[in-house]
Amino acid sequence: MSRSKGAALRITEAAPLFAALGDETRLQLVSRLGSEGPLSIARLSQGSEITRQAITKHLTALADAGLVNGIRHGRERIWQLEPARLEKAREHLAQISREWDQVIGRLQSFLKENP
Repeated sequence: MSRSKGAALRITEAAPLFAALGDETRLQLVSRLGSEGPLSIARLSQGSEITRQAITKHLTALADAGLVNGIRHGRERIWQLEPARLEKAREHLAQISREWDQVIGRLQSFLKENP
């Protein structure tokens, strides 16, 4: 696979992940689930001005991106993070960082050679 096809595949794979994380409310939900562990929608909506219905929609978007998983527990659904998918996001960001470091290195070399 060529570099451009590989990069395009990584971007295609990463886009839904970062689109889901790009919303402030969803990012807050991910943060809460990360710090407090699995929670129900009732617990996630406590102390929030966001309705349960809105939280459900945000959790569904996160689930569609593979970032959370809802498990039925009696009449409630308990939501938890999917660590493997979050690790994938970290890997994508690390790759982008490495690529930027390479670009900056090439630019610095060019500027030293061409004052």
